Amino acid sequence: MATETGQSNESEASSEGAFNRWVNGAIADPSKIYRGLFYVATIFFVVTTLFPFYYLLVIALTPTEAIFQMGLVPKGFNWQAFVEVFQAVPFHFYMLNSFILAVGTTLIVLVIASLAGYVFGRLEFPGRQPLMLLVLAVAYFPPAAFFVPLFQLFSGQVFPWLNVLNTPGALVPPYTALYMPLAIFILTTFYQQIPQGLEDAARVEGTTRLGALFRVIIPLSAPGVATAAVLTFIGVYNEFFFSFLMITSGEYTNWATIVYGILNYQTQYTTLYNLMAAASIIGVLPIAILVVIAQEKIVSGLTAGALKE
Repeated sequence: MATETGQSNESEASSEGAFNRWVNGAIADPSKIYRGLFYVATIFFVVTTLFPFYYLLVIALTPTEAIFQMGLVPKGFNWQAFVEVFQAVPFHFYMLNSFILAVGTTLIVLVIASLAGYVFGRLEFPGRQPLMLLVLAVAYFPPAAFFVPLFQLFSGQVFPWLNVLNTPGALVPPYTALYMPLAIFILTTFYQQIPQGLEDAARVEGTTRLGALFRVIIPLSAPGVATAAVLTFIGVYNEFFFSFLMITSGEYTNWATIVYGILNYQTQYTTLYNLMAAASIIGVLPIAILVVIAQEKIVSGLTAGALKE
């Protein structure tokens, strides 16, 4: 009994000693804790972010007859699913619709946000800060709060001549309103840090405020403009709520987006899960490529506005 008691006391002492050593080591070198937390956060992020894409790939590569018996690895290698995606449904037209809507909305947002960013960032007027807060507050409203009045407006219930459902006219205005506040905030942060002397020199040469904006301020704020453009494009391309409800027909000729393209693989009697998964992967590829190419611009744009002096 005495031997067992002694051994238990020694094990408790050794465990306490190990814990104390770990605590003392962490206090002496806090970078160990930071590294550990970084690895934990990175693993968690990678698993939660990339696992859905991996499982989409598993579903896409699994033949239809084995789709309900699959596990974490594909039961087969049905690469033809990525070809059948375009044969069963004209999925490339849905992607083209989403791409055109994203590019058009991005251009509109950049033009309007540049003008607003110049006003908020470089002009002094009463109520500037409250108005800026009001613009940012709009971004926190859920899209569902605007759907009913917008649907009544765009379906011709308010003005009979304004029936623009199934057209870009029903999608671009909500998209613009959704992503405008973020673009204004980013561009305001950049524009207000351009030295006033550069604008004054341009105006002495005879240019107007608008000319100084497009010839001097915007070129010097290229990282911020690129960041606003990329984030807006990604947001519009991936948008689901309005693109699903403002398009009442799934035909690609009616400006239906990727959402309808993926849903068209589901019929009354069958659901082609492997084609839906393959279409989802193909639809995400342009955004993935854009993020890989523009990630430095995005990071530098989001950080430079906070670090410039």
